[in-house]
Amino acid sequence: MVYKRILLKLSGESLMANKPYGIDENRLQDYAFQIQEIVNLGVEVAIVIGGGNIFRGMSGIAKGYDRVKGDQMGMLATVINSLALASALESINVVSHVLTAIRMEPIGEYYSKQKAIDYLKKGEVVIVSAGTGNPFFTTDTASALRAIEMETDVMLKGTRVDGIYTADPEKDVNAVKFDEISYDEIYNRNLKVMDLTATTMCKENKMPIYVFDIDTVGNLKKVLLGEKIGTLVYV
Repeated sequence: MVYKRILLKLSGESLMANKPYGIDENRLQDYAFQIQEIVNLGVEVAIVIGGGNIFRGMSGIAKGYDRVKGDQMGMLATVINSLALASALESINVVSHVLTAIRMEPIGEYYSKQKAIDYLKKGEVVIVSAGTGNPFFTTDTASALRAIEMETDVMLKGTRVDGIYTADPEKDVNAVKFDEISYDEIYNRNLKVMDLTATTMCKENKMPIYVFDIDTVGNLKKVLLGEKIGTLVYV
């Protein structure tokens, strides 16, 4: 096994699949089965999910929402997605816990590093929701923060593309994929892998990121078994 403890970042938009908004039940189940596969391999799994399939704070600002309230609405969207994933995992007998960065018992337990690590050591999935609990921070930044706090071996960024390219492969047919890339090169090329705060946190704390296509069933297990199907970001 390449990694023993991971932080898996999932995109809220990916949960929509082909729907215009909300959660596609088949996509949600696919994610749950992929997570079950690696839990059965003995991998300790923490997860952060975005909320863009329900509400995006930044897009709300363009429509006249206050930034702080918009970001808070986005945090609540991540809680909804986290509950959905926890339910999907429960349906296939995978024990999981939804932890929230804002107190909202009994919906979820209030996050603490020690509580999260205790669950991970027992082989139980930890789903951390509500971002960092603060406005002006993205779920990418929350993922970086939690990965560093929970001392994971890597942050896996599951996306709809199979890695990092010189340009957006959905817009540029000449875009070339990287098998590996350093944080410095990401800065120099101005590549939009994550927001700058998240990227800086990972670089300063020597947290590697692996970007891969999670929408292809089986890919998560392949990453854990060492197959080079995405892009590794290293310090």
